[in-house]
Amino acid sequence: MHAQHADLRNPARTRDERVILARAVTKLFELWQLSAADQLMLLGLNESNRIALQRYARGEALAANRDLLERVGHLLGVHKSLKLLYPHNPDLVSGWMGSPNTNFDGATPTEVVRRFGFAGLLMVRGTLDRMRGG
Repeated sequence: MHAQHADLRNPARTRDERVILARAVTKLFELWQLSAADQLMLLGLNESNRIALQRYARGEALAANRDLLERVGHLLGVHKSLKLLYPHNPDLVSGWMGSPNTNFDGATPTEVVRRFGFAGLLMVRGTLDRMRGG
């Protein structure tokens, strides 16, 4: 997933970059085995945007939307942190977002994002950053 190396502080992206990000987040959601409802929620989209998931899976560019692009950047950052923390445990990496976690009082990271929105996504990423010593 080369997209995780892009400068995520600048969400203004070219169409080509947004295509790469769409592919990366689609693969990430497949790896994490998330429901369409959870995928939409993590991207900050509602049910009426379900068709967007299908477009992204077909390789269409992510919308040029700052919130969406920031969320994708944080999701890719979560995945990068998990791979660094657990390089020899792909099952943990793929199941972490849907597994109860003591860092979140037994809630799953996905539930944290559902409960707190964008702030929850920052909480999840921040937790991983602290675990990495960053």
